[in-house]
Amino acid sequence: MSGERWGETILGAIVVVVAVGFFAFAAAQAGHGGARAGYDLVANFQRVDGVNVGTDVRVSGVKVGAVRAISLDPNTYNAHLVMTVDNGVHVLDQSTARVASDGLLGGAYIAIEPAGVDPLPPGGEIPNTQGSVDLLTLLASMARGPAGGAQNSSAAPATGTSP
Repeated sequence: MSGERWGETILGAIVVVVAVGFFAFAAAQAGHGGARAGYDLVANFQRVDGVNVGTDVRVSGVKVGAVRAISLDPNTYNAHLVMTVDNGVHVLDQSTARVASDGLLGGAYIAIEPAGVDPLPPGGEIPNTQGSVDLLTLLASMARGPAGGAQNSSAAPATGTSP
């Protein structure tokens, strides 16, 4: 009977060690996402569906920053994003920022497509933006077909005979 208890005690100790290891790993990883050394850039979008504070900012698929703040511009009703970009990455003055997604059901992120010559200064605004696409509206417009769903119903289908 005491052999079983030692086995249970050892198994319990292993479970505790593994749990502490997971918590230590999670705590270490949590520290990496918070304080990034970088500079802020701003961009204004018509739609930012799926974008939240902390959303990735990527160039060529590589994470180079994160969204720091999102607000609504009361004059234009556009979404105003503040992004922090790593110091080693220079976003050029004619770049485009667009809301992209990881696949059909993936999360949204901000994709920066570089263009231009001169780098934007800290606090600068990315001039070209493309907001998110509403997938349901896109599918509904495709289902309606060309010209808003108007189909030529007066034409009879061809029967294969000619007069």
